Amino acid sequence: MKKFYIVLMVVLFVMGAVFGFCLDNVLAKDSEPGPQRYYKSVRIEQGDSLWGLAEEYGGSQMPAAEYVKELRTMNGLTSDTIHWGQYLTVLYFE
Repeated sequence: MKKFYIVLMVVLFVMGAVFGFCLDNVLAKDSEPGPQRYYKSVRIEQGDSLWGLAEEYGGSQMPAAEYVKELRTMNGLTSDTIHWGQYLTVLYFE
């Protein structure tokens, strides 16, 4: 009888491990990664603004306010003021 319980415990342990592994794989396939982030340098043209860059490059992937904050941080800006001829690093998604 003791052997029966040992075999039963081993079988239950193995089945639990297999079930957990299968469940982990199913959950991993359901969660797709978001869009990939890329960076590039752009030359600021007359009339450009951080908010315009947010609309052009952030699109629907990131709210404009969050994108502007990210631009300021990436480029070491202390305000929203940019000048034509200046180069900024921008974030875009694919």
